Amino acid sequence: MSRPGMRWYVRGAAVGAVALLLAGCGGGDGGGGDAASKALGKAELLSVLPDAKALPGWRTVAEPEAQKPVAEYPPPVCQVPDKKKRQATCGEITFWGVSSFVRKPDVTSLNFWTLAYKDEKTADAAYDALNAYYGGDRVGVGAKPVGIGEPGAEREANRAETGTMGGPATITQLRVGTLVLGISTGTQGKSAVPDAEVKALAAMVADRAQQAQDGAKPSAAVTGR
Repeated sequence: MSRPGMRWYVRGAAVGAVALLLAGCGGGDGGGGDAASKALGKAELLSVLPDAKALPGWRTVAEPEAQKPVAEYPPPVCQVPDKKKRQATCGEITFWGVSSFVRKPDVTSLNFWTLAYKDEKTADAAYDALNAYYGGDRVGVGAKPVGIGEPGAEREANRAETGTMGGPATITQLRVGTLVLGISTGTQGKSAVPDAEVKALAAMVADRAQQAQDGAKPSAAVTGR
């Protein structure tokens, strides 16, 4: 990740977005694990979601937003194919949040979602259930894995050449302690978000999740080119 033109992360530095977030799905190391597995409150979860300051070069489409789920209406980002696991996964979410961004000239979208759980055991089971939906070729036919190092305790990233926006798309899912986190990119153009940038985004959000669980204010960001 030290080659010119690549991005990397550094320490320092709406519900209405869900439809765009799912459309953007297309159908570094950091945050290295579970040194702390604190259950996060609403404000803490909100702080994990990157904002424009953490993502230079991206324009905000939907500001970071977090809320407590309504039992009758699970978060739309909680997609679990196994009916037996759906309630245990979606019904155990304590807070959830999303944020969305876009980058020109090819209208590349970048979306984040976060799901908070009461403890690490519940989050671990939720990650497995959610990954049965978001993993593999969910992002598009013929999806292939993207190497992102080892951020968090569990992780998977996949890219397809054609997603729902018409161009290359990626979906990354992570677990850091009591949180399950997702990142999606999609584009109307032909250029995929590079592997190194997918890796940097995963490292950054995993690091922010770990910072929040350590009791610190998340400050990890993606640097400029």
